[in-house]
Parts: sequence; structure tokens; C-alpha cells
Amino acid sequence: MCQKRMTLRNSSLVTEFILLGLSEQSELQLPLFLLFLGIYIFTVVGNLGLITLIGLNSSLHTPMYFFLFNLSFIDLCYSCVFTPKMLNDFVSENIISYMGCMTQLFFFCFFVNAECCVLVSMAYDRYVAICNPLLYTVIMSPQVCFLLMIGSYVIGFAGAMAHTGSILRLTFCDSNVIRHYLCEVLPLLQLSCSSTHINELVFFTVVGMVITVSSVSIFISYALILSNILRIPSAEGRSKAFSTCGSHIIAVALFFGSGAFTYLTTSFSGLMEEGKFASVFYTNVVPMLNPLIYSLRNKDVKLALDKTLKRVLC
Repeated sequence: MCQKRMTLRNSSLVTEFILLGLSEQSELQLPLFLLFLGIYIFTVVGNLGLITLIGLNSSLHTPMYFFLFNLSFIDLCYSCVFTPKMLNDFVSENIISYMGCMTQLFFFCFFVNAECCVLVSMAYDRYVAICNPLLYTVIMSPQVCFLLMIGSYVIGFAGAMAHTGSILRLTFCDSNVIRHYLCEVLPLLQLSCSSTHINELVFFTVVGMVITVSSVSIFISYALILSNILRIPSAEGRSKAFSTCGSHIIAVALFFGSGAFTYLTTSFSGLMEEGKFASVFYTNVVPMLNPLIYSLRNKDVKLALDKTLKRVLC
């Protein structure tokens, strides 16, 4: 039965895909289900908690936390795009319809691209706060913050449309087995029985532009920040300045580092299995870690949490 599903007869067009997931070993399905269920719960609770905390406390209604609010929202939605299906595949039939796969691909690309742009906006916010503190409220006005966020979502939408639109033009026949746990561009390209040259061009152009522009923008922002910090005379002042952007540097390194490693491994070596396992870090682990990274050493968040708990308990 399974073999019949895995290879469609008479080169008929594919109407559904089989997601192989992380492992085909039956004895690993339950442990993997429990592991990723735990990660998913932490991700939802952490990001939803941070969104609620920022929304309820006026002391956190600043540009920095406005971007953090949106980052948590994106991480929450991003995780919800594929994790429920991933969990279901561990314990049930791992089949996804053609339109379900395209929908998952669109929203996955949308939130990944939007997150890249939000991280750039956060780096710019830190640059203005440290290098132009007297003009901070003028430069980072509510209107500017709103436009930066709208721009992030527009770029995310454009990137998702480019990827999904190029995949929709392909013909899928014979094999319908995706060697991944979600509908991603590169695994889908391997299944196409039509030419993928345009798709590859679109993929590398969009991904290359997003990663290059985002990385260069963040690097320039932090190079200027570092230059400014080193000119601060007191050690206490330098330490305080570093602490305001330390969390963001860690988040950027984890997200871009793991994402770049995944795509470089898959694109140039063709090792889809290695790329699949590496992608777990930026698809599952990073959204879980972000709330911890931004709140554990953040005095403003801790103070807001204390106030909120006192209001609720009293």
C-alpha cells in the first residue's frame, strides 16, 4: 500500500505528497514526537507570553519592544505553519495535499523573509539608540517603526510569492515523496519532472538578496555601534552599551548562521539529509530560544513581568 503511494502509476500528476520526516525508523517516532511537542509548547508559551507582556505594559511600548513584539509574533506564526503537521506525521499517515503543501510553502517563506527584515530593523534601532541617542525619539518615531514593519511584511510577501509562484508552474509526476519534514523549495525541485532552471534562478536570487542585504545591513550597523562604544570613556558605559545589543547579536548569529549552513549544505553538496537535520535548528530551536535570549538578562522585561504578576495575583 505504502509502495503504491510512493510511486504514482502511469506518470499521473501528483495530487498529494508524502513527507518522509526526520526519520523513517518506527522506534524513533514516539521519542521524536515527544521532543518536538516539548519544543513546540515552549515556543508557543514563550512567544505568546512575551507578546502579552509587551502588550500589557506601557513601559515596554518603545521602538525596541515594538520590534520584539513583531519578532515574537512572527516566530509564533512561523512555528505554527509546519510544527502541528510535523507532530501529526510522527504518529499518523504523513501525507499532505498538493494545495496544502503549496500553502505551507508560502507561509513558511513569508515568515522567514519577514523575520530577516525584522532583525535588520532591530539592528538599525540599536544603532540609532547608541550612536544618536539625542535624536532617537525623532528618528525612531512611531511612523518610522510602522513603515519598517510594513516593509518587512511586504518583502516577506514578495519573497513568498516569488518562491510559491515559481513552484506552482512546475509539473510533478511519478515520485511524490518529499525527503523532508515540511514543504521546502529545494526538496520540491528534486521531484519536478519539468525544467527547474527558472526556479533555481528565482530561489538563489531571492535567498541571495535577502541574506546578503540583511547580513550586510546588520554588519554595518554593528560595526558603527562597536566603533561608537569603543569611544565611550567609562568601562561601565561600554558594558551598558554592549548589554543593550548583546541579545540581538546572539539571535542574529543563531538564525542567519543556522539558515546559511542549511542552504549551503543542501545547495552545493546536494546532501538533502544533512540539510534537513540542520534546518531543525532554525525552524524549531531558534523560535523557542528567542524569548529566552531577549528576556533572561533584560531588566525591563523582568520588571514588567513582576508588575504583571502582582496585578494578576493581587
